[in-house]
Amino acid sequence: MTIDHSATGRENDTGPLDLAGIGVGPFNLSLAAVLDGLPGVSARFFERKPVFSWHPGLMLPGSVLQTSFLKDLVTPLMPTSPHSFTNFLVAKKRFYDFASGRFGGVSRAEFSEYLAWAAERIASVEMGAQIEEVTLGKGGFHLRRADGEQVTARNLSLGTGMRPHVPASAAPHLGDRCFHASEFVLRAPRVAGRRVAVVGGGQTGAEIVLHLLGLGDGPAHVSWINRRPRFAPLEEGAFVDQVFTPAYVAAYRSLPAAAQRVETADLKLASDGLTPSTIEALYTELYRRTHLGDQPDSFALLPGRSMTRMMPGAVGFRLSLWAEAAAREEQLEADLVILATGAEPFVPACLDPIRERLEIDATGRLILDENYRAAWDGPEGHNIFALNHGGASHGIVDPQLSLMAWRSGVIANTLVRRPQFDVSAGPSLVDWAGGQPGASAEMALRMAG
Repeated sequence: MTIDHSATGRENDTGPLDLAGIGVGPFNLSLAAVLDGLPGVSARFFERKPVFSWHPGLMLPGSVLQTSFLKDLVTPLMPTSPHSFTNFLVAKKRFYDFASGRFGGVSRAEFSEYLAWAAERIASVEMGAQIEEVTLGKGGFHLRRADGEQVTARNLSLGTGMRPHVPASAAPHLGDRCFHASEFVLRAPRVAGRRVAVVGGGQTGAEIVLHLLGLGDGPAHVSWINRRPRFAPLEEGAFVDQVFTPAYVAAYRSLPAAAQRVETADLKLASDGLTPSTIEALYTELYRRTHLGDQPDSFALLPGRSMTRMMPGAVGFRLSLWAEAAAREEQLEADLVILATGAEPFVPACLDPIRERLEIDATGRLILDENYRAAWDGPEGHNIFALNHGGASHGIVDPQLSLMAWRSGVIANTLVRRPQFDVSAGPSLVDWAGGQPGASAEMALRMAG
């Protein structure tokens, strides 16, 4: 399918674009879908990759999305949009087969296919378009593309995602034998007969360990290092899921900064624990190896350890681990080290010309207001909307897919300066501390008074 960009969403003779998006992952793609067809709005979204892809290095066989397919690019905001996941199923002639499947969740592979399908359909999305530099000048932001094209826009939307977090001790050793988990599938490392250490006890680490243990010609030994004291399950359920709602975000934003930090720490496992299906599959495999097979010494689960040093060994690497509970240092040798150590926000290099005008916190995040506008000292009316920088300002939901359509509605309303989309929270089943109390809470408070 070929899109003619000349007729839709491009800068025209009347002036600059209303919005230029830098980077096209799910979040900017959602914004592009929400703005698609909106009268009077000109927008273009630029992605350096030639074709859309979503975490291809983590696309392990059988990996499942932890978010409902209804929380797609548009449905929570625009349920009749042609860019919904259900419309994708219909277009691909698989709606009835999907509905009959009673799947526990959508596979990441299928959701990635949906995202690529949407990116191809939305005329304002341009692949193979790298932005080299952004400056401020007449008419707003001036974007210089790698192919030499100059684009002017009144507003920007940053959707460049997060970058892999690499522990300082591992950084000097990055290469074929030590790399971040986000590269695992793309690198397809040779693991047969080798000692593999997986650093990081979250869902990504669990999936990689499970994959390694399931290989026919697998590693001689797999060590799984987890800084937490246990391999903790994902906090889930109907009440936990109420965190991933506009009502919770509103309540979170009303809290003092210190209370927000406590709240974020308390809810860590609502987004960063191990799924029940992964835990069950892992436990089953470890039980089989220990009691039913002849491989009891082929793995080691090492909770409560932090990797403090990493040095080249006689063969492979020597890792120094600090065991917190025992207050002692342990040594581990590995031929291959996979860093499932998460990701961190960053400001892309193309913004270097205006970087000094941006307010950036100690974690590398842009400081955002309630409408996802970055704080900076630029002229009024020229906004920088930042996606995936709201972990502090909007809570743990910010890097998740759950509220991306709602956030796109908030940004769209801010862009057009009118309530084009209904982004009100609506009634909540939970009366969050700091939020607006619902009718039941108001009655209880009156009775208590």
